[in-house]
Parts: sequence; structure tokens; C-alpha cells
Amino acid sequence: MFKKKPNIKPLAPLRSSDRRKTADQIISDFGLQIPVDDDADAEGKAAAAAGHTSLRNALLPDNTQSARFQTTAGPNLKPVSGTVYVGSHDGEEQRVLWIKLEEKMYPTVYTLWQNPGIVPLLHTHPPVMPKLFGGSALMTPGLAGGPPFPEEAKKGAVVAIASTENPTVPLVIGSCAIDVAGLQQVQGAKGHAVETIHWHGDELWAWSPSGVPGGLPPTRLDGWQDSEREGEELAAGVKTMTVEDEEDGGVSLEPDSKVREEGSPKAEGADDGDRPAVEEELADADAKEMTTAEIDSAFRKAFLYGCYHYKDTNKDQPNFGLQFPLNQSFVMSNLVQPFLPAFTPAQANQLQIKKTSWKNIKKFIKSLDKEKIIKSKDRDGNEVTIVDIDFDDRHIVNFTPYRLPKKETAAGTSLGRGEKATVISDTADSSVGQKLKRVELFRPKERLSPIFSAAGADPRGLFTAAELRPIVTTYIEIENLVSPTNKRLVTLNPILANAVFDNSAPIDEEVLAKGSVPRDALIDRIIQSCAPFYAILRNNETVATAKPKAGAPPKIHITLETRAGNKTMTRVSGLEAYFIPPQPLADELRKACASSTSVDKLVGSSPKNPVMEVSVQGPQKDAVIKALEKRGVNRNWVDFADKTKGKKKG
Repeated sequence: MFKKKPNIKPLAPLRSSDRRKTADQIISDFGLQIPVDDDADAEGKAAAAAGHTSLRNALLPDNTQSARFQTTAGPNLKPVSGTVYVGSHDGEEQRVLWIKLEEKMYPTVYTLWQNPGIVPLLHTHPPVMPKLFGGSALMTPGLAGGPPFPEEAKKGAVVAIASTENPTVPLVIGSCAIDVAGLQQVQGAKGHAVETIHWHGDELWAWSPSGVPGGLPPTRLDGWQDSEREGEELAAGVKTMTVEDEEDGGVSLEPDSKVREEGSPKAEGADDGDRPAVEEELADADAKEMTTAEIDSAFRKAFLYGCYHYKDTNKDQPNFGLQFPLNQSFVMSNLVQPFLPAFTPAQANQLQIKKTSWKNIKKFIKSLDKEKIIKSKDRDGNEVTIVDIDFDDRHIVNFTPYRLPKKETAAGTSLGRGEKATVISDTADSSVGQKLKRVELFRPKERLSPIFSAAGADPRGLFTAAELRPIVTTYIEIENLVSPTNKRLVTLNPILANAVFDNSAPIDEEVLAKGSVPRDALIDRIIQSCAPFYAILRNNETVATAKPKAGAPPKIHITLETRAGNKTMTRVSGLEAYFIPPQPLADELRKACASSTSVDKLVGSSPKNPVMEVSVQGPQKDAVIKALEKRGVNRNWVDFADKTKGKKKG
């Protein structure tokens, strides 16, 4: 359900009474009550009550907050809304712990990792897990380790799913579509067994109030699996399966048939066209774990392939279509990732820069510099750029292209299955189709530190406006500043008076004289008192992995000017901040507008970090905005100035 990022409203603290009520409802719904003997003495009843309280806190910690959310689900993008409950266990990040959909509560993987056994645990074979991680339902033949299955796994019941490779760690949460407990056999059966709701790796798993990436699963958990089912029963038949990719996106498994590996003799009576593409990919995914040296080699070859591709497809362009210097993000997204041989999710999981010996793109670029394939230069001490590539290096000249995964390119053609990427793919502009998100952040100034420290927040951290509200609310409640006569008013204490209302605004004297201020006005003033930062996030990037910059978010500038008499020119600048290479954009506009275009340095830009400007002949505002929207740019991020009329338009 959560393949796409849900729209989560600002978090609000959960009142103690509401938390207890919600926790008791969970305990009742999932049958987790601690039995109390009617004949028990006072000490026994007190111990049971203490156990009940402990269970409440384990399910919903006392720091739990809640928020409404909206998302879409299914092929028809059906609108879905509900409530998420966010909290943290000792020593861990705040995470979504529970999801409420249509008055039904579903635990997330974080809750299950902390509370073994609260829902029935089903199992499936390892090749099926990547399909479940994409949102597919678990088909009945995909069930492993039974029958019998847990007796609680009845139709409509909330269940967890784990892989037989790691049977004690649940990674998927769903709802039984059938009475799984009553199944007598799964081989040859049809239909969905479990509809997936949430899984390790989805957008809900990745979400946190602080933007910290999702947490990794434990290697083993006690309490989820008994010894009898940990044996050979769960592992049986994993290597001798046929995978059928059903039309509705589900996954089914037939353990009795065998998968023929690529290149092996054809099975008797079989035809190559009968073998599903999914089966081929899953057979490849079962290959042995790649060594660090093999992953290093794959990244190095991918970079050489990228250079070979640009040289082969952009022969008539300066620097073969590359605009130097090339930053780390561009190198990874244009010269490396499109050319990695990642045919399956398992291979993609292995082919990550953090699993190389270099660990990051900066050291990888440095290693290419040592080989004299490129020239690099440090920038700002934290990043390295490529200032030149030796396209005549023997490694690039003698490079032999290899088969790449089949995927749709920006031009709509497909790539792979033995075809040469250098002939039919166009990776010159990776910004086409990218998804951008502009996040405004705030860092508390030093005088606000006591407020954030008292509320348990990092006084030097970066926060969104939505994250600041519960922090201020927590501080107000800790200090008992809510006015007894009007709950919307906050009574000023010395810290608020000195740190926030410091006579820097005309209204400050009036607020200080009254000694109170509306809660919303206080929060707005604290936000104004913070230092502004911003981050422009690309695709699946998070604030935690980005490098926020000080100041207000920049805008892309479109300017209409009259030159050489009555000729109108459209100028576009500020593209670099939104990961848009100027030259490919100019090439697209030249074709779309049937006009001449050029790319030059913006007058007055820094020689060390030049800003490029795209010029298009004619009044081409609409064409430019359309091209920018294809690259993920929101119209509100564009500033338009019409100098042909001597006035500015927004």
C-alpha cells in the first residue's frame, strides 16, 4: 500500500488517556490480555496490573504521537486515509509503530521486531520476498512451512510474513484474504492468501520525523519461531521452484518443478518462450553473494561504459555532451548507475557504492584519478568533482559493451536483452522524469537552545515547520504555561520573553505587557527566530542523506528581454540547484521551439562555481515551463520577469 510516499499531517502528542485506550483496544483485538486468576491474592493482582501496564508501554510507548495521513492504493489509485502512531523504543529513532485503516490497527515491522508473537507468522520462499516488497499479494502456493498453519491465521486476521531464510524476522504485514489456517494443501491452489499492507523497505518504513532513513531488520528474533518449525520444513524446496507471475501482480510457487538456469540444456519438451522472464530473473537472483572485489569491478566497468556511451553517442558535441565540472551526484546518476548489471532486486541490493571497498563516490572518483582515467578536484573540502575525462584512455577506447537490464528510457525505447545501450538509450539528461521535493528547514538560534533542550530536541538540529510545532507544544506543557482561563493562550516565562519577544518586532511590547500570547502566534514567532535552511531532494533522497544549505530555497529564473531591435530572447538560469544540466535542456528547447538556443555563463556568476544560462530565441515561457515540469520542477519554484514590458510577473 505504501509504495508511494503518504502525505502525513503534522504530528500531535497523544494524551495519556487516549494512549491507554488505544493500547487496550490493541490488546483486546489481538488477544494479548494477561490472564488474572480470580482467586489470586492482592500481590498477584498487582503483578498482573503491572504486567498489563508494561504491555501497554511496549505496544504504544509513552512518547507516542499521532497524525492523519492520505495515500493511494491499488491499480486505480484509490484514495486511502487513516492514522499513524509514531513513537520510539529505548535508544531508537522515532518510527511509525501502528497504522489505523478503517478502524483496524496494523503493526509496522518496527513494532513486530520489539513485540514477538503478537500476530500469526507465515512464511514464504526467498525469491518471493522481492515481489512482496513491491506490493504484490502473497499467492496461496507461495506459502511455506505448512500445512498446518497458525490457527489464528483466519480470513481477515492481521498476519506477518517472513522468509524461510530468516524465519524469525517478519518483514511484511498484511491481512489474510482466505482462511489460511484451514488449508489442507497449497500445491496447485489458486488465489491470494495474504493482501500486503506494509513491508520492510516501503515509504512508511523509511519515514521518520527527523528524516533518518529506515532501520535495518535484526538478524534473528527470539519468540517468533518455535524449534520444530525452524528445521528443514521451512527450507524444503526453495531451490527447486517455478515462479509464476500472475496477471494481478501476485506470486505463486510450485515446489515440484525445476528452474532451468540460463545457458543449461533445454528441458525435454520445453520451449524457450514458455519460460517466464520473472523466472529467469529469480534464477539469476539465486546466484552467490558477490565479493567486494566483484562489486568494485562492476562499478569500475559501469563508469567506463558510461564514458564509452557518451563518446559513442555524442561524437559531434564538445566534450561528448558532458558539461564539466561533473559533481558527484551527476557522476553516479549518469555515468555509473545506468550501466550497472543489476537485473534483479537482489543484485541491485548488492551493487551499492557503500558495499565497495571505497564506501563512497568521493573515494571512487579519487581511485579513477589515480589511474589517470580522469582528473578530479576537491571542492569545499567535502566533495570532489571531475574536471576532465581522458576519452582516449585505452580502457575507454577498448571497452566492450555488455548486456544491461531491460528498462524504459526517457525516449521510450527499451534497453537490454543483448541490445547495445550505446545505440538506443539516451542518458544525456537524467533530469527528465526525476522527482523533486523542496524542503524548508529551520535551525534554532543559540538563544532558543533552552526551549529545545527542555523539550528533548537537539538545539543544533534542523527541523521542518511541522516538526517544530510539537516541540514547542511539549515545552509549553513541561513548563505548565497554558493559561488556566484560555487554553489557546500561553503564559510567557522569562525564557520566552527574552529569547523570542526581544523587541525586534513592533508587537513585542504589547505581548510583554500582557504577559501572554496565542499559541499559534508563539510558534510562528519561534519559526521566524530560527535560521532558515533548505534541501532539494531528488527521487528517493531523504533529508538525512542530503546536505541542507543555509538561506531560502533558490528559484529558477525565466526572463524575457528585447535584444537587437525587436527580437525577444527567453533566458533561463538557476538550473543547477535542481539537478538539470543546461545543454540537454537547450537541445530540447531548440527542437520544441524551432528556435536557436545557446548556453553561456551567467553574467556576474562566480568563476569558480559558474552558473549557466540557457537562451532561446523568441517568447518561450510556456515551452520552458513545460520542459521544467518534465524534470520535476514545480511552477511555484520559478520566478518569471518580463522585461519587454518593464514589469515583473509571478
